[in-house]
Amino acid sequence: MSTDSDLIKLYSGRILALAADIPLARRLDAPMATVRRRAPICGSTITVDVVMKDGRVAEFGQDVKACALGQAAASVVGGAILGRTRAEVEEARDQLEAMLRSGGPAPTAPFDGLEVLMPARDYRNRHDSIMLALQATADAMTEAEAAACA
Repeated sequence: MSTDSDLIKLYSGRILALAADIPLARRLDAPMATVRRRAPICGSTITVDVVMKDGRVAEFGQDVKACALGQAAASVVGGAILGRTRAEVEEARDQLEAMLRSGGPAPTAPFDGLEVLMPARDYRNRHDSIMLALQATADAMTEAEAAACA
């Protein structure tokens, strides 16, 4: 059972600072793909817009309606996403999931800032919100690549 002290540690100053300053927090005018994901337990949502060029994220926008933990994850993703390939994003997504659900290490660079969310491991009801940004981004990249090939 968690205590108030545990929750205070979970919502650290670093997490709150990330949540307060989310990079690329805007919608794109002409995205190649848009994906909206929702965490059913808490209702957090994120909408991601992407434009891909030569297999990399050229433009990115996100609309984040989530708890501070989901916002912090979106902040780290927004700060690292430009120029990334789908393989890099999928690897970060898988690493984040392993960190949260099975005690794995923090994701590697350039998404290593997600390490700040390690204290959330013990709060399974927050995992889906934390995963939204990378899941939606990977899905949007997949859709954008498919649209470019069509």
